[in-house]
Amino acid sequence: MAKVSLTEFLSLDGVVQAPGGPNEDTSGGFDCGGWVVPYVDEDMMRIVGERFRAAEGFLLGRRTYEIFAAHWPRVTDPDDPVASRLNNLPKYVASTTLDKVEWHNSTLIAGDVAEAVAELKRRGEGELQIHGSGTFAQYLMAHDLIDEFRLWVYPVVLGQGKRLFATGAVPTALRLTDSRTTGSGVAVQTYEPAGRPTFGSFELGADQGLSGGAC
Repeated sequence: MAKVSLTEFLSLDGVVQAPGGPNEDTSGGFDCGGWVVPYVDEDMMRIVGERFRAAEGFLLGRRTYEIFAAHWPRVTDPDDPVASRLNNLPKYVASTTLDKVEWHNSTLIAGDVAEAVAELKRRGEGELQIHGSGTFAQYLMAHDLIDEFRLWVYPVVLGQGKRLFATGAVPTALRLTDSRTTGSGVAVQTYEPAGRPTFGSFELGADQGLSGGAC
């Protein structure tokens, strides 16, 4: 069975919009694109390469697919750990607007997306990776289809933009499995889902035992 991992770049205030450039996503009037670039260093690139080398395939939302498809086929170095994987491994694209995908080894997910991803997990092996694709990631989170969260938290507050864990997200407890820090101050945290949250109280006289339940 395949594992689905999600890699997201987040600001300290949880923004995931347009990390790589000012024109990636200006929807909603967002004008802070490219906020990751000042923090790129050898540590970041080493971890990125390590993570991409573990991939057996990719799950992509429409916007991320279009950004990647416009860039990575032009990187032809066979030793590039990102381009070599993205250009050759299977890519499964979730979109309600595209009617075809032309990047090599890409497949458009048709029909029930949650069931299609669940089937890819059932019959796959290794790791299916999601990079960016925030709206698609939120959809998969709502269906409990993500097995590992790889969150890169950058030391910058943006004050605007789309957030990964937006209002309405399914309450979820997470277990920290790995933590690193790059030389430029990026916290690279890896989590696994750990069921629904539990709750208690510090109020005097209150039962301080943990309990489950909706919030």
